[in-house]
Amino acid sequence: MQPQNKIAGKIVGKIVVASQHYPPDPSTTAAIMAEIACRLARDHEVVVLSGSSGALPAAQVGPGKPRVVAVKNRMAGKAALLRRGASELLFAARTFLALIRQLGAGDVVLTVTAPFMLPYAAAAAAKCKRARAALIMHDLFPDVLVTAGLLKPGSIVTRAMRAANTLMFGALDAVITIGRDAERPLLSYSGMRRSKIRFIPNWATLTPAVRPASPDNPFRKNLAGRFVVGLSGNLGFTHDPEIVFEAARLLKDEPGIHFLLSGWGIGFERLRQLQAAALLPNVSFVARVADAELEAFLTAADLWIIPYRKDVAGVSVPSRFYNLLAVGRPVVLVSEPEAEAALTVVENGLGWVVRPGRADELAAAIRTASVSRDGAIAERAVKAAGKFDRVTALNAYAALIDELVRNGELEQR
Repeated sequence: MQPQNKIAGKIVGKIVVASQHYPPDPSTTAAIMAEIACRLARDHEVVVLSGSSGALPAAQVGPGKPRVVAVKNRMAGKAALLRRGASELLFAARTFLALIRQLGAGDVVLTVTAPFMLPYAAAAAAKCKRARAALIMHDLFPDVLVTAGLLKPGSIVTRAMRAANTLMFGALDAVITIGRDAERPLLSYSGMRRSKIRFIPNWATLTPAVRPASPDNPFRKNLAGRFVVGLSGNLGFTHDPEIVFEAARLLKDEPGIHFLLSGWGIGFERLRQLQAAALLPNVSFVARVADAELEAFLTAADLWIIPYRKDVAGVSVPSRFYNLLAVGRPVVLVSEPEAEAALTVVENGLGWVVRPGRADELAAAIRTASVSRDGAIAERAVKAAGKFDRVTALNAYAALIDELVRNGELEQR
């Protein structure tokens, strides 16, 4: 193998990370992309094209850190679909122009699937500049929109997006999946080869350790129920808020069980609408929890729900899942059994998997969990969280990027 050329201690080959979400944005995607960019900056010059404005945290600035270039971005709310689509298209166009300015031959662009037009822009810019392109696939479009009922499987828009995907996957040098279930739908595209796919799961941001629920927990102490069921994070188009609320309705006469809800997105807007109409006594909302309070909030619940719609396998993976395991909590996953999180739950004995759309099954699983005598489930959850290690994942990203820089494209198996 030829030695890698270096300039000032860094391997030649600039890395451009394109992401709408980056600190100071508080989202999970922003935190993940910042971790990856900072790890890559150890060995390469890294430029981040960010759609998030504001000052970076002190730990992410200075020598040896990525250089961040702001791309003008104004996003409409998720409920305003037409305006949001126009905003996303404009952001992708601006990012394409920024990539054309930043990329050179032999460089690598790394991007994500939100907004959904961004990967097309990155792949096209890389081709124009004879650079390489890698995509982190958090969500697969148009499948996400079909699952959410926003597009019909055979519509003109769906077919057009699938045709664009064929071209994009053919142009990409690598696709990083965060779930094993993503390989099958990816390989349905003629532009994809198995040699391009790399499985690098996300990781827990909290240190894995059993944390018993405390009656003094500030999020728990004012709740009447002795068994607290939690729901948190972003509820997007692939999630089903109605199944959670209907399960709470089915359990409203069981005073020992209480639902604690905190999050954002179109799904939480729907949950608040349902609660405003029904005023269920076993449901409480709290405002979006800051990062500093995340550990306390996650330990407030005895059980956590992750509610997906039908046909989500291979389309989306819940990043919040790993932190729930890290604090030693079981989960009830609403999902098909072949989905990545469902496989992990069953393989490690971490809770329950119920069929999408079956609120009665979700209520039954919660009832079972409330009387469960499985005292070892917390230890199993923490052990499973330890498998999703931050350092291991970041080193895998670094190795892949080095491979792209070194070889130009992945070898065909």
